[in-house]
Amino acid sequence: MIEKTDKRMRADLFRTRLGDAMRERKINQSALARRVGVDRSTISQLLKGAGARLPNAQVVGECAAALGVSADWLLGLTDRPETAADILATSLSLTEAPRALVDEQIFQWHKEAAGYKIRHVPAALPDMLKTRAMLEWEYTPHLGRSTDQAIGASEDRLAWMRNTQSDYEIAVPMYELTSFARGEGYYRDLDAGVRRDQIDYLLEVSQQLYPRLRLYLYDARRIYSAPVTIFGPLLAVIYIGQNYMAFRDTERVQALTGHFDHLVREAAVTARNLPDFLTDECRVG
Repeated sequence: MIEKTDKRMRADLFRTRLGDAMRERKINQSALARRVGVDRSTISQLLKGAGARLPNAQVVGECAAALGVSADWLLGLTDRPETAADILATSLSLTEAPRALVDEQIFQWHKEAAGYKIRHVPAALPDMLKTRAMLEWEYTPHLGRSTDQAIGASEDRLAWMRNTQSDYEIAVPMYELTSFARGEGYYRDLDAGVRRDQIDYLLEVSQQLYPRLRLYLYDARRIYSAPVTIFGPLLAVIYIGQNYMAFRDTERVQALTGHFDHLVREAAVTARNLPDFLTDECRVG
């Protein structure tokens, strides 16, 4: 049941918020009156008048538009002063996703979330856990002669991510590792020696950094996930190819966090069992 607010209380709240918004934006009564299209005395009455009366919907809407706030906020129907368009603009953004290792935007998000748990579903194997030979094989077709320079420039960022105080949980479909070990599909042209060294490195790092870094494998026949990273409670980012779709509103961040936690609960191979899986199921022929 929706709790109703007393008319006098709502009128008082309207006056308070109208005055606060005017002070915040440094707009006086005369300027607001011109923007709204009413007499200055009307604005004065809105700010100082007694009684439980509220202005009509048109005046409320014009005041809200002139001050860049929402009419619902002025009327006490929400605690967020932003307009719906502003809320959408700040809660959802599309950011360019260059074909690179740790690009500047990703690194800034990691720094912003330092100390929080980072939940990550990579598009393939996670870059922060790849050997240099693996990175060279994967990025040379896109970066050409600048591959070595790009990897060198990213090594400090990758090391920072591995050594930060954040906990990392990474969920990868099980077939990604088995296909990698067998040199199938995406990895069919990758040298067996590179694949063997990569599996050995995954085994070493997963044991060395556990439990601060936990890698889970889920069965893609039972559950699916798009590439996504959740930076603590701050934001969630879905990778869609040429762009990152970033959400900052609490509801969507919590929903994507719940999605990731479901992947972990349904994992076919837990972080604790990962070394056995790498040793027994990921032999490179």
